[in-house]
Amino acid sequence: MISITDGQIYLQPELFASGVRPAVNVGISVSRVGGNAQIKAMKEVSGSLRLDLAAFRELEAFAQLGTELDKSSQQQLERGSRMVELLKQGQYRPFNVIDQSLSIFAGTKGILDDLPIASVHAFEEAMLEHFKTSQSDLRDKLVESKSFKGLEDDFMTAMKEFKAGWQA
Repeated sequence: MISITDGQIYLQPELFASGVRPAVNVGISVSRVGGNAQIKAMKEVSGSLRLDLAAFRELEAFAQLGTELDKSSQQQLERGSRMVELLKQGQYRPFNVIDQSLSIFAGTKGILDDLPIASVHAFEEAMLEHFKTSQSDLRDKLVESKSFKGLEDDFMTAMKEFKAGWQA
């Protein structure tokens, strides 16, 4: 039998209790709409995000057993922790799609990897403000093209420069 729904989103009470909101279990949630409803920039930065987060959850559960992890697994855990923090959304605090894309770009490209987890939201807020003011020309190019294609290096450079001067 073929399902007539466009997907199912599974919420997980354990995620909610740990402060992850929305508490979506990305490992078992599915959607056929996502790609068609997203701008190209979001598709570009979030392409592997669902799988990366599901792998992070599995690795996180494995690490709780007290097993020693190799360097690659430790890095995956560190990035996953920052991505989870980055994706937490405050109540009544919607983000526009360009800001979402910029934030996820920073997270998936490793810009956040060496930040303390507690500083992720402060960094994100300051970075987004930076792109609305000092780097508005670059942000406007993303708004116009709705794609990072041809702009990746410019955004990486701008994010690294901003991070170098950012104070928590």
